[in-house]
Amino acid sequence: MIWYSRRLKGTSRALRNNMTDSERFLWARLRRKQLLGYQFYRQKTIGNYIVDFYCAKAKLVIEVDGSQHYTPEGIKKDRIRDAYLESCGLRVLHFSSRQVMVETAAVLERIYDSLAIPPCSPLYQSGDRGDFGNSHA
Repeated sequence: MIWYSRRLKGTSRALRNNMTDSERFLWARLRRKQLLGYQFYRQKTIGNYIVDFYCAKAKLVIEVDGSQHYTPEGIKKDRIRDAYLESCGLRVLHFSSRQVMVETAAVLERIYDSLAIPPCSPLYQSGDRGDFGNSHA
C-alpha cells in the first residue's frame, strides 16, 4: 500500500466533485474497468500529492495537464512530483487537456499500450510523458 497524507483527503474529495471538462471526459472512458478490465481511481492521494487518475494494478498515474503545467514553475513542480511518484514504483503519463478532448483515440491508445506492457518490462521507458511531442523539457 502506498502512503498518503490524510490531510489531503478533503481536497481530493473536492477535486472529484469539481473535475475539469477534460478530466470528466477522460474519466467517462476510464471508469468501470473499460480498459482491459483495469480499475482506475480519480483524484487519488499518493504521498503529499493528488494525481488525476490512478490504476493500482498497473502502477500507472495519468495526469491531464492544463496551461498552468506548461509554465516554468509548473514544469518544475511536475518534475519533482513525477520523480517522487516514480520512486514509489509508479509510471506517469501526461496528456494536455487539449489532447484529451481532440486526440481522444490517440490518448486512449497510449493508455491502453501502457496497461498492456508490464511495469518492469524493458519496453516501458520510465518518465514517458505520453504527450506526442508536446514535452515540458
